[in-house]
Amino acid sequence: MQTQMTWISTQDDQKLCAKTWGDAEKPALVLVHGYPDNQEVWEPIIEQLIHDFYIITYDVRGAGQSSIPKRIRDYALPRLSLDLECVVNKLLPNRQFHLAAHDWGSIQSWESVTETKFKQRILSYTSISGPCLDHAAFWMRDQFMHEKPKFFKQLFKSWYIVAFQLPIIAPTVWHFFSPQRWGKVLSQLEGSKDLPLNQNISKDGEYGIALYRANFVPRLTMPRQRYAVCPVQAIVLKQDKFVSPELIDEMPKWVTEFERVEIDANHWAILSKPEQVALYIKKFIQLKARTD
Repeated sequence: MQTQMTWISTQDDQKLCAKTWGDAEKPALVLVHGYPDNQEVWEPIIEQLIHDFYIITYDVRGAGQSSIPKRIRDYALPRLSLDLECVVNKLLPNRQFHLAAHDWGSIQSWESVTETKFKQRILSYTSISGPCLDHAAFWMRDQFMHEKPKFFKQLFKSWYIVAFQLPIIAPTVWHFFSPQRWGKVLSQLEGSKDLPLNQNISKDGEYGIALYRANFVPRLTMPRQRYAVCPVQAIVLKQDKFVSPELIDEMPKWVTEFERVEIDANHWAILSKPEQVALYIKKFIQLKARTD
């Protein structure tokens, strides 16, 4: 697949590595990766969608080839939303676009999807295994009051969030992960062999921990009311070991036009079942294009 790489300066002087894929005359689709990945994780999806869309990917700050901020607060959600704005202003000037994101990419993209400045510009949003932290906080509070088994089920799945708060141990653990070792972990989780390897996994894992440290405590203790400015589709992964499908139950409260679809897969379905994920992204975009 042919691609062009562009370096993009952010408002706080970070450098983001971005790539464009396909025909610029086709509808624009921005893909935002999660943790501990970089933009290369989208390539199996891009193979399925490149004939229908002009695709933009980028390494979020601290991942891939993008620069690494020195301060934890530089990973806060408002700053990540500004990064997306810088990317689309550079590569899609004055253009509308569709958005799809996975894991932490999805969490951070909710910040943009609930910003009024993106209204009429983001045409649709497909969220994969990454709820809005504010919505998740409201859901957790409600479950604690009325459905404690569901609350503790998600709390157990989120053990890694607490572990990632440890200042020295958590980043150091990633030094022991080679691409091959991490590949074995993914293969076991997904029940699929020969998944693409992340050659930068040690650094992506180490520096991306700042995403958790900068955002989870503020958002889960002081949630904000955040309403989506565009239609939203949630791709629910029924076997997800990290995000309970029940968390998606909160989304319709904050989204005017909401669709929910399910895939019988684990957390990294974008690698293990890219055809199904890509098909749902494509169908949702086409549906919104017909109804607009």
